[in-house]
Amino acid sequence: MSKVALIRCENYKDVYTAIKRGIDLIGGIEKFVKKEDNILLKPNFLRAKEEKYAVTTNSNVFYAVGKILRDKGYENISYGDSPGTGSALNVSKVCGIDEKARELNIPLKDFSKSKSVFIKENSFAKEFQMAKPVLECDSIINLPKMKTHQLARITGATKNLLGCISGFNKGLCHVKYPNSVEFSKMLVDLMLTLKPKLHILDGVVAMEGNGPGSGTPKKMNVIIISDDPIAVDYCFAKIVDLNPDYVNVIKYAKEIGIFNEDELEIVGDDIDSFIDKDFDVERQKDKKEKWTSVKVFKPFVMKKPYIKQKKCIKCKKCIEACPVPTKAITFVKNRISYNYNKCIRCYCCQEMCPKGAIAVKTPIISKFLSK
Repeated sequence: MSKVALIRCENYKDVYTAIKRGIDLIGGIEKFVKKEDNILLKPNFLRAKEEKYAVTTNSNVFYAVGKILRDKGYENISYGDSPGTGSALNVSKVCGIDEKARELNIPLKDFSKSKSVFIKENSFAKEFQMAKPVLECDSIINLPKMKTHQLARITGATKNLLGCISGFNKGLCHVKYPNSVEFSKMLVDLMLTLKPKLHILDGVVAMEGNGPGSGTPKKMNVIIISDDPIAVDYCFAKIVDLNPDYVNVIKYAKEIGIFNEDELEIVGDDIDSFIDKDFDVERQKDKKEKWTSVKVFKPFVMKKPYIKQKKCIKCKKCIEACPVPTKAITFVKNRISYNYNKCIRCYCCQEMCPKGAIAVKTPIISKFLSK
């Protein structure tokens, strides 16, 4: 049975108390990590942005988890992530985690070097290029941020683990697993490979709309804690009034028998008290699979990224982020341009745009087919 704690927290100054309460409700920190463990804290370091924009895990959440561990006598703690762009150190400094980590004497690990890991027992994805510090630790504590995502609908506990894959190898995952179904299956198998000990979702201030990097911050006043990442994502979906079966990581976890909502125990605060039906997330069922498999229909039914030219500063970060070897994005006649025949709809460009100049639009025919 999966056990998940939902804890109301309306201000980051109260987050230590909230997280401690949640961990205690599901058994206490000693239940999940041993004192002698080499512990790795894994925040969301999508890209360098001040924490008021809700792009990264809030520094106060990081500090609270680190202090809880230090207060309990845990010594071997580090942290790290592989950002979508730039260095982890720069992201950490900009979002405020670097300062908190130094206060707690928690060093930042270098995720730039990787090692191939092959897991033949996985149901779908058999091999990952894992960052070396991930392989060297005994326990991972996952610190995701509650955000929308254009490919996966939401990015929560399971999706946050993608940062354990180093550098450009994350982009290659999008090429290897080019649609939401395959990408989500890969994420579940990545989770099964890593086996994190605990997941603590920062939903005090979440991101809605054009997430995960250019959306709108929104107070959701919740911390979600569990040793089961699918349970965390399930509660996330319920809170934003999204059918969990429309989230492919949850759907796949149910298909392979590692999650059953009927066996989920929720402790802490009432989930109904958090539900926000106005949260801006894609809620329509995707009924377009059979149409996207037919080449002639694909351009008319698939969502696609597009440039808001007035906001574009021509930094070309989107071109750098595109994982397609021949590049689906080019700079022509002093403007960014897409080749949608090459575009795999991974939305890495949209994630990495520093000015929110890339959004995702759904064709009118696609909206009709999803009704």
